[in-house]
Amino acid sequence: MKHLFPKIVIVLLICGLAACKPSSEAGKLVATDITGADFGQALSLTDHTGKHRTLADFKGKAVTLFFGYTHCPDVCPTTMADMKQTMKLLGPRADELQVLFVTLDPERDTQEVLAKFVPSFDARFIGLRGSVDEVAATAKAFKIFSSKVQSEGSSGYTIDHSAGMYVFDKTGKIRLYIDYGERPADMASDIKQIL
Repeated sequence: MKHLFPKIVIVLLICGLAACKPSSEAGKLVATDITGADFGQALSLTDHTGKHRTLADFKGKAVTLFFGYTHCPDVCPTTMADMKQTMKLLGPRADELQVLFVTLDPERDTQEVLAKFVPSFDARFIGLRGSVDEVAATAKAFKIFSSKVQSEGSSGYTIDHSAGMYVFDKTGKIRLYIDYGERPADMASDIKQIL
């Protein structure tokens, strides 16, 4: 037993290290590089202040684009909180990034609801909405899955949806897909490379 103890400790350490997700190293991306993708080129929706917006409005800044909804119980507020932390980690360079939140639930996510929800994470974040048809067309253009799921709760339904984010460079080209749950430090590192 005395001789087994060091071997067990070594095996446990190796297993523990193998389970760790590598963080980004200089020059390496944690996100998926989708540079040259031929989808997600157009966006034309209204922001939470009532102003019409397209991706061209943000040329000169990198953009992260996330699709969600304000009644979301977990993924959406977690992602928004992670983006808030990512902005802090970017420091002064955060002003070179625009975070956009597109609602998949325009029936409940009115302009007023988005105006309370989205900037509550960071005053620079912008919420976008449109008609049911406009939102569905935008989601389709960005290959976003969404489906209403009836529930017995007070909200009446939830929405199953794709949970990752897209990142565009300062010229407006789609560059990265960030999976849900990436660490803010890794997102900040990847975004700095795009900046």
